[in-house]
Amino acid sequence: MRKYIYFVILSLLPFQLAFSQPKKREMRAVWIATVANIDWPSQRNLTSKQQRTEMIAILDLCQKTNINAIVFQIRPTADAFYSSTLEPWSHWLTGKQGLRPESYYDPLQFVIEEAHKRFIDVHVWLNPYRVTNSDNINLLSKNHLFFKNRNLFVKYGDKYYFDPGMDETRDFLNQVVEDIVERYDIDGIHFDDYFYPYRVKGEEFPDNKSFAIYPRGYLPNQKDDWRRNNVNLVISELQHTIKSIKPWVEFGISPFGVWRNKSKDSRGSDTQGGTTNYDDLYADILKWLQEGSIDYVVPQLYWEIGKKIVDYPVLAKWWSENSYGKNVYTGLYASQLGVKQASEAWHKGNEVARQLALNKTIPMIDGAVFFSVKALQKNQQGITDTLQTNYYKYPALTPINRNIRGEDSAQPQNIRVVKDGSSAYLLWDSVDEEGGCKIRYYVVYAFKGKKVGDMNNPANIIARSTENCLDLRLLNKKLRGNYTFVVTSTNQYKHESIPAFGVTRRL
Repeated sequence: MRKYIYFVILSLLPFQLAFSQPKKREMRAVWIATVANIDWPSQRNLTSKQQRTEMIAILDLCQKTNINAIVFQIRPTADAFYSSTLEPWSHWLTGKQGLRPESYYDPLQFVIEEAHKRFIDVHVWLNPYRVTNSDNINLLSKNHLFFKNRNLFVKYGDKYYFDPGMDETRDFLNQVVEDIVERYDIDGIHFDDYFYPYRVKGEEFPDNKSFAIYPRGYLPNQKDDWRRNNVNLVISELQHTIKSIKPWVEFGISPFGVWRNKSKDSRGSDTQGGTTNYDDLYADILKWLQEGSIDYVVPQLYWEIGKKIVDYPVLAKWWSENSYGKNVYTGLYASQLGVKQASEAWHKGNEVARQLALNKTIPMIDGAVFFSVKALQKNQQGITDTLQTNYYKYPALTPINRNIRGEDSAQPQNIRVVKDGSSAYLLWDSVDEEGGCKIRYYVVYAFKGKKVGDMNNPANIIARSTENCLDLRLLNKKLRGNYTFVVTSTNQYKHESIPAFGVTRRL
């Protein structure tokens, strides 16, 4: 009977919570996967114009759905979806590794510019160690590092990887990240769950050579700890690399959903996951969260509510309680909705909507990231409609990162309304700042009447603008009568300024 009541309550949550006041700050992100052309581009050998057209359609959909961040995969297999002197152009982009786009353009620069126009943050997604998706090294460019320094690479199963135990591997990965952070106006660096690869049955990862060269004080019976240390080192170094260049750029990890099972570690989750980050992928996420080596975590909670061995509510609550104060966004498996091979839960109603509703009841969960954007394009099980009409009805600002000590944004000044014929313009003096205090955009609020209302309710945000001017007649929301306007600025650290009050006009 208790189990029945539990599921009835969960089934009602989407309806009860969808109409509660939405959050003004919430991570609403999608992964855009490029490996194997999962999301973009839809196929290799598209023209540059076709690629840009597809990306614009994705970003337009995100804007319409009030998605405020994308996680764009730019280094799927030690290659590049951007102009790089360190690694070759990806064959997923042009059909041949090392071949640059015809009618040349830089995909990453293009995505950043178009996303930021739509007030969408860009987190770039890199895979640290994977070099190939098969054992066919003929797919690699002749200029690839694989052929210049073969000692850095190993074959495991049917794929090739950088050896995480080599100092040179960490050095090179830091060079790649340093290059990206220096040259591009990104909002975050993002790794997913692929650290040491998932285990291949009957095969040991071939790192005896690097263990012999760089034992770092570990004994032969401590090899698992040595492997974890290899990953710990690179994570810590990358955080330093990022912050030494642009301290406002976030560093996030999207790990496999189970850190460790409680049966192996009292700190672990009450689950029975067959694979875990700590024991199989040698990724000690809890250590990174505790030490502040990462700024946010997006556990891939790709299981349904009520799944016995890996129950979504159990894991969502566990990650929220073990975040050490860092931002937590749940990774949701939107692409599983309605899939024939999926369990029954993914065919009844909308499992992702149920999970979003449950998230609202769990402290410390600051939003969600959906895998992947294709599910929203297909509107699987009505997920896009549900987001637009219920959960993401109003725009939301991305969360301030609790692990980054940012500076306040400067307050706009001299707000006024100027009428010009049939047009009415809201104007204010632009804010001129640099670095992390550089203004990303302005937020404009409008309140009916002569008083300022609730600035924590995103329903009162009528626009965001990169300019210090807003044509009030062009708003989707028509304003009639007396309105009081408030303007704030938001900087690279995501900090919103002190509100600039005091302009009431009849429209």
